[in-house]
Amino acid sequence: MSYEDILQQSAGGSRGTAASLAVRVDDANPNHHLWNNRGTWWCHFTVHQSDYTAERVRVSLKTRDLNLARRRRDELLAAL
Repeated sequence: MSYEDILQQSAGGSRGTAASLAVRVDDANPNHHLWNNRGTWWCHFTVHQSDYTAERVRVSLKTRDLNLARRRRDELLAAL
C-alpha cells in the first residue's frame, strides 16, 4: 500500500469503522514518522480501531528525496 492508496481511501469516506490516528510529533525531529529503507522513504504510524485493536501502518512514500518525503508524510497524516 502506498500513500496514494491511503489518500484515495480517505477522500472516498471512512475506512469502514471508527478509528483514531495515534501520532506523537517531536518538534525537534523534522523526520518524525519517517524512515529510509534502502534509499526509499517510508512513513509509519498507528491507527487505533473502535474495537480496541491497533494497526501499525507502514506506507511507502515512493521517493528518495527527503524534502518530498516530509511533504508527503504531512499530506498523508493531515488526510487521516
